Amino acid sequence: MAMAASFLRPGVFSSPLDTHARRLESMSVCWLESSFSRRSHFSPCKLQWQGIGIGKRQEGNRVMMTVGAVPPTKETSNVHQSTLNNRFPLQDVLEAQQFDRDLLTSIFEVAREMEEVERDSAGSQLLKGFLMATLFYEPSTRTRLSFESAMKRLGGEVLTTENAREFSSAAKGETLEDSIRTVEGYSDIIVLRHFESGAAKKAADTANIPVINAGDGPGQHPTQALLDMYTIQRETGRLDNITVGLVGDLAHGRTVRSLAYLLAKYEGVKIYFVAPDVVRMKDDIKDHLTESGVDWEESSDLMQVASKCDVIYQTRIQQERFGDRIDLYNEARGKYIVDTKVMDVLPKHGVVLHPLPRLDEITVEVDSDPRAAYFRQAKNGLYIRMALLKLLLLGY
Repeated sequence: MAMAASFLRPGVFSSPLDTHARRLESMSVCWLESSFSRRSHFSPCKLQWQGIGIGKRQEGNRVMMTVGAVPPTKETSNVHQSTLNNRFPLQDVLEAQQFDRDLLTSIFEVAREMEEVERDSAGSQLLKGFLMATLFYEPSTRTRLSFESAMKRLGGEVLTTENAREFSSAAKGETLEDSIRTVEGYSDIIVLRHFESGAAKKAADTANIPVINAGDGPGQHPTQALLDMYTIQRETGRLDNITVGLVGDLAHGRTVRSLAYLLAKYEGVKIYFVAPDVVRMKDDIKDHLTESGVDWEESSDLMQVASKCDVIYQTRIQQERFGDRIDLYNEARGKYIVDTKVMDVLPKHGVVLHPLPRLDEITVEVDSDPRAAYFRQAKNGLYIRMALLKLLLLGY
């Protein structure tokens, strides 16, 4: 049920729900317990909290509650002020299409702040009292660990399951919706990876707390795309007027799909698609780029493309997406490899990115080249995910 809030006199409640309210004077973060809400942390999440204190008004069949103000402490004043005046516009992070340039810029600014937080040996307690649940139905190392590290570095706690498809109640036939309804009772934000495209949206439609899509089958991986764009900006100094080569499994690679959507928001972008025929980029992405005025081209010559690129974004051929068609997988694997010969033609200012894990599509000899940015890229994932957790739970 949606809630709104406005300032009342500190400690004064004008709602019949007084008996369910905790006194606010001694609290840095307040909550309300009632028949209308399980537990609503003070945050600009789906319950639309905008202030502190309690009141109630009726709008049609919706009960709108107000929450009265308390004098902010030194530790919480920034949280109160920024949350009230600068709410993050997204309730969930599900797909790259949710972001515009201004929003990307603001997220990247917070990510830079998170770099400083991570370097502070004292750590942060910004998200103390918040719990994040990671619900992963597919294997993950970097994404899951970076989300968990992000939450803990901000003072929050983590509830985790590494392979929910095999070891959770999903193995007994429980629906995703039922799993989400259960998990949201234990946590304040859910990070979901699922094997089905569209699963994240289904989860978000079910949950009353924020949901972050950590990859949904061959669909999208928006947080990876955000960290990719952040890395491109950090490595090249710009996002406009760049040439990017997307290489490898473009049919099954959710990372390249999300990245293409974000690249389309910038001016003067040229995209090359370099992929074996069986894993070419799907038409929906190409149509979107055309509609957005982005210049794109398909090529079978990686060397030629590399010589023109500011960024080579290499991906692995995803065997798990081929099912029994091992013949098609073998046809695709190993066709386009970034090696020292490719690096020889890549411009001096260019960089090589990879969402990881890699197999043999980038040779280990490339790792020592300063233009090999994929491990720096992985580290940037921590800062982006710290930023998103902070923004979704507290606002700017």
